[in-house]
Amino acid sequence: MVEQIRLGRTELKVNPIGLGANAVGGHNIFPNMNDEMGKGVVRTALEQGINFLDTAFLYGQGRSEELIGEVIRERGGREKVVVATKAMDNKPTALKEAVESSLKRLQTDYIDLFYIHYPDAETPKDEAVGALKKLKDEGKIRAIGLSNFSIEQLREANKDGYVDVVQDGYNLLKRDKEKDILPYAKEHGISFVPYVPLASGLLAGKYTKETTFSDALRANHPMFQGETFVANLEKVERLREIANAKQVEVAHIVLAWYLTRDAIDALIPGAKQPEQVANNLRTLSVHLSQEEVDRIDRMFQA
Repeated sequence: MVEQIRLGRTELKVNPIGLGANAVGGHNIFPNMNDEMGKGVVRTALEQGINFLDTAFLYGQGRSEELIGEVIRERGGREKVVVATKAMDNKPTALKEAVESSLKRLQTDYIDLFYIHYPDAETPKDEAVGALKKLKDEGKIRAIGLSNFSIEQLREANKDGYVDVVQDGYNLLKRDKEKDILPYAKEHGISFVPYVPLASGLLAGKYTKETTFSDALRANHPMFQGETFVANLEKVERLREIANAKQVEVAHIVLAWYLTRDAIDALIPGAKQPEQVANNLRTLSVHLSQEEVDRIDRMFQA
């Protein structure tokens, strides 16, 4: 039985390994998505003890929410699942409408964690969060999250101390959030949930110097180019030494390292197939000594 952890100061308790559901119904993000396979991923996650499901309207324009809602309803036990979703529009009236629409798609009467997915340039951030606080007081949502906010925007948004969770891009190759967001989160009792934790597969040990990329995401990204790519691969190979000694994959070592960081309480690795869900959970069997934690830290210092 996996010991659940509390997200920030909320009453939400989750398995430290959740499910990032952008590949569940996310036909606008991934080509050739299969709804039944997506539902199979969610079913497997719940069967394996994952209770933290992270989705968004952006994933399939609501289709991900619909599929997750269908699986939760068919299985029952809504109270055992922590569902996080997100909306794009920051305006208070739009956020209220977005929550109501998400409730319908998810076939539920409350959302555990509701994020503002991206900040806009017009809406005062504390007003946007204030609108979510009203919805929280009404019982429509249980916790308030922000995603992709700068430290300045986060400070403004959290002026009244209502923010519970922050989500942003963070991995061993992109550690800028350690300068401001992570310390702020720790100081204010906010949980930080990183996305793209495996750096689009680079930190999973999938690639070699001979690997070429046809997709624009990787082909045009600096960390996949020239000497930088080679240097990153060399760091990953050093991680492989630790992984081999523990008889796990590089990805498990990387994910386990994140869980040693202040303010990072849970991770949401994605999965396109059910077997990937079970594989992600192997992270929980990894114990890193303090020497190993420090060694990995030094390997990836900027």
